[in-house]
Amino acid sequence: MFKKILIANRGEIALRIIRTCKEMGIKTVAIHSTADADSLPVKFADEAVCIGGPQSKDSYLDMQAIFAAAEITNADAIHPGYGFLSENAKFSGLCRDHGIKFIGAAPEHIDAMGDKSNAKSTMIAAGVPCIPGTEGLLDSVEDGIAIAKDIGYPVILKATAGGGGRGMRIVFKDEEMQPAWDSAKQESGAAFGNDGLYMEKYIEEPRHIEVQIAGDQYGTVCHMGERDCSIQRRHQKLIEEAPSPFVTPELREEMGTAAKAAAASIKYEGLGTVEFLVDKHRKFYFMEMNTRIQVEHPVTEEVINFDLIKEQIQIAAGVPISGKDHYPTKWAMECRVNAEDVYRDFRPSPGKILELNKPGGHGVRIDSHIYAGYSIPPYYDSMIAKVIVSAQTREECIVKMKRALQEFYIDGIKTTIPLHLQLLDNEDFKSGNFTTAFMDTFKIK
Repeated sequence: MFKKILIANRGEIALRIIRTCKEMGIKTVAIHSTADADSLPVKFADEAVCIGGPQSKDSYLDMQAIFAAAEITNADAIHPGYGFLSENAKFSGLCRDHGIKFIGAAPEHIDAMGDKSNAKSTMIAAGVPCIPGTEGLLDSVEDGIAIAKDIGYPVILKATAGGGGRGMRIVFKDEEMQPAWDSAKQESGAAFGNDGLYMEKYIEEPRHIEVQIAGDQYGTVCHMGERDCSIQRRHQKLIEEAPSPFVTPELREEMGTAAKAAAASIKYEGLGTVEFLVDKHRKFYFMEMNTRIQVEHPVTEEVINFDLIKEQIQIAAGVPISGKDHYPTKWAMECRVNAEDVYRDFRPSPGKILELNKPGGHGVRIDSHIYAGYSIPPYYDSMIAKVIVSAQTREECIVKMKRALQEFYIDGIKTTIPLHLQLLDNEDFKSGNFTTAFMDTFKIK
């Protein structure tokens, strides 16, 4: 087992990893930018190293600075969390070259699944259902129009190196292709340094349902059930739950089997998530595979009573997994709390937290790095907390989540808590009648 793990991340996920490491008897190193000097991960890690300025490119994306921190602290592994360098094949490869274990996917797995056009070809070969579209990257707008006519509008342009909804544009007719092409290429190039685009048939009225998988270095793969992530705004998830209110036991088996086939086809090692779009007829299509821990991993942990970060670390250390598939024994739900003003078009709301009361009670979990007196910096993602609740039924989860959010008091900044409380009162949401387009018509009061 590792003696010391450097956490190449910040915020709640860095703190989440530190907690599991402490329980496993593993020393931790928190790297941080100058803007995060007073953060809880820095306070609770065994060691902390400032690696640069507040901008991500000067700190959390600076590979050289991260390796220097690992060297001076004698860390024998690096956990990248999610975001930043977690799905960067070059960083994973450099860890291997430096003799430091990367607690994540191998570079060849990131290349195989992180590039979405390559991933689709791999999945087709593995027999996993895929959405009709291009087999590789588009060469031109004219190319896109010709293919769109062949597979039928609407279609969606996607950045091959994308994530978080960046570089995605829906096109309904020929005349919309050129402006969509131009804006998608510009956005993806700026966000990922790669402006390559591919195209898929746009599935209308879809659910976004993902399956958690694990694979070890001995070829064993298992699935850990599904999560429903359909409640999204601009492709950013707001509420996640497990299991999905839309998934039947038969569909769960089919999707779990397909997710395992996806992982087995590349001899995947580590934790990963296979994401599917599921249409109203319960036909599912491979969308992408995330070769890292997900933001929403706690809902899976709660319904199968399992520490996924611990599993991730053990797999990286060469511990074999059982190979047993896991199924939900109760219900869990997660609301992402962002420092945003929902009444001013979700404008970011960084600043100092003057007063704070976090909710508690049976079945309530808060994953967060904030505290009273903490100043939220303006340089990073606006998520400041995840409220996770678990209960025996979905109805009980909704009631418990409402109670927890009503207790969650944060003074000094604006948050998305008012939005979540309104969502939880919505009749369509309460009945499980929603798709990824739910937020397109939802009006905040």
